[in-house]
Amino acid sequence: MKTIEYIAFMIDRLPKGYVFTYADFVTRVNRKEAVIKTLNRMAASGRIVKLAKGKFYKPESTVFGNLQPNQAQVVKDLVENDGKLIGYLTGYSIYNQLGLTTQVSNTIQIGKNEIRPSFQRDRYTISFIKQKNTITKENIPLLQILDSMRYIKKIPDTNTASACKRFLGIIKDLKEKDITTLVRLALKYPPVTRALLGALLEENGNITLTAPLRKSLNPITVYKLSGVNKILPNSEMWNIR
Repeated sequence: MKTIEYIAFMIDRLPKGYVFTYADFVTRVNRKEAVIKTLNRMAASGRIVKLAKGKFYKPESTVFGNLQPNQAQVVKDLVENDGKLIGYLTGYSIYNQLGLTTQVSNTIQIGKNEIRPSFQRDRYTISFIKQKNTITKENIPLLQILDSMRYIKKIPDTNTASACKRFLGIIKDLKEKDITTLVRLALKYPPVTRALLGALLEENGNITLTAPLRKSLNPITVYKLSGVNKILPNSEMWNIR
């Protein structure tokens, strides 16, 4: 089978919206230049779409035009390397999923232990959030919650009171072992995040689990989060004003 025929055959088998590179074909074809040339020709013809240098996807066509691949596909090379998890979607990428806003952003934020400068990939701005905890598949949902608390003031189209009300609902649905892990992970977050989590846990009745958070805070430091007291009457006990 010729190079172009083999690549066309393989692309036909891929799901729509799947992002791929020339490396997905080189092993079998063993002719890097021929693969690159073929993919670029297919992109020029409209059969596939070029997402970024060396990255393509199979489009899904609608009456409104081609659909973009989902965000996880757009940045999969930035969150996983050779099967190893090195990052996760967070911030603007998950506020909507967590029910914190109705807006969907063109900024994709990734939590990583080692970050890099922001850059553009097609219509998306890719930016990074420093994560001090070890990233595992199991703790990603909890890290996403903590990241959202950390940047509560930056959640679009909402306010701190509405966000806190939603956080209460999110925490209420967690199992006790997950809340214990949440507290442990929070110890590597800024003090204001720890204080907010402590107030949220107390309001939900998880008083016995907040001791590590209170112990980690400076008792004379005041944290500015206006509007939180509308939802969390105990916020002043955590020096949130």
